[in-house]
Amino acid sequence: MPRKAAGVDLIATPLAPAAIGPYSQAARAGGMVFCSGQIALDPATGQVAAGGVGEQTRRTLANLRVVLEAAGASISTVVKTTVYLKDMNAFGEMNKVYEEAFGAHRPARATVEVARLPRDVLVEIDAIAAVDG
Repeated sequence: MPRKAAGVDLIATPLAPAAIGPYSQAARAGGMVFCSGQIALDPATGQVAAGGVGEQTRRTLANLRVVLEAAGASISTVVKTTVYLKDMNAFGEMNKVYEEAFGAHRPARATVEVARLPRDVLVEIDAIAAVDG
């Protein structure tokens, strides 16, 4: 559900985990959507998805998808993502799930290894997308 703030729509949907700090799930401005990083939290339980980086990537992308849709965008309108991995050795497993989610769509992407992520998850993904239509 969008809220207005100085010409920017701040996006929040109960279908994705609530923001755990002073930020929004996404912001829409100038025909673009800027999604905050999503992690593998189940929005119904607040628990981290069980399993390895593949399962966590799947849950993370499902959360990202519903935030994009709440903002009037979609996976197919994503222009850039950043993937944060706890261990770059898991790149292949993450990349397989990522490719399944995006299909033939190939947005620009950066992937970086980080020392630690919120809730000690294995992957976090943020995105920038164009508004559908």
